[in-house]
Amino acid sequence: MKGINVLFFLIIFFVGEFIAFGIGAASPPLGTLAGLIAFFVALLVSIAIKIADQWERIVVLRLGRFSAIKGPGLFFIIPVVDRTIFVDTRILTLDIPKQQVITKDNVPVSINGVVYFRVEKVDDAIIKVQNYAFAMSQYAQSTLRDVIGGVTLDQLLAEREKIGKEIEEAVEKETSNWGLRVSNIKIQDIDITEDLKKMMSRQASAEREKRATITKAEGDREASSNLAAAAATMTASPGAMQLRTLQTIDGLGPTASNTVVLALPVELMEAVNAYKKLATSQS
Repeated sequence: MKGINVLFFLIIFFVGEFIAFGIGAASPPLGTLAGLIAFFVALLVSIAIKIADQWERIVVLRLGRFSAIKGPGLFFIIPVVDRTIFVDTRILTLDIPKQQVITKDNVPVSINGVVYFRVEKVDDAIIKVQNYAFAMSQYAQSTLRDVIGGVTLDQLLAEREKIGKEIEEAVEKETSNWGLRVSNIKIQDIDITEDLKKMMSRQASAEREKRATITKAEGDREASSNLAAAAATMTASPGAMQLRTLQTIDGLGPTASNTVVLALPVELMEAVNAYKKLATSQS
């Protein structure tokens, strides 16, 4: 019994015993009978009192048939005739044990998850299903295997949230008839064999090397285009080559150990180029 049941039992019992004591003073046999009646009345009243917490609902079965849904708070039932079943209406969590599943591309994986659900219609959850928590767990497991078996390994790894949503919708469609509402289904761990992990690692490494090579080639192409543009600009500008040469010499630094030898003066090269242009124009 809960505290309130004990309290009502004691109050009614002591009041009855007080009355029985007064009756017993006049007639001891009647006093004894009154005392027994007070005990049984107190016991029946304490049994008839039920209290449901804020998150609980109680299904009342009267002589085996559904009678009413009670709670939360204090209410009374008919002792012996009524039977009560307490139902928790808060969000419940069920673990989906690790399952061995073969994906669409014939890759064996071990996968587990978790189901969040609550009882929405307590009468359906009690009357239509023998054990709604066990039924939810088994149906979620079978649905998980069915959905995972229809996708490839790459889809499973890349679209975990989407696949979890598909499982949730499939489970929700069936369990709504049981008075249950699925809040969410999450896929937790996906385990694959060590050999497959090594192959996936090599594949990822090859992909990264491929991207690095492509990036380097694109950088070389852009650099060559810029160099060609710079060379065209310098060719079209008189004195640009001499300035570039002086800039290069200046970049070598004033260190005494550096010695720069110009085998052919820049001015001579420019004079030759000018002579070529003049000869070309005359011809």
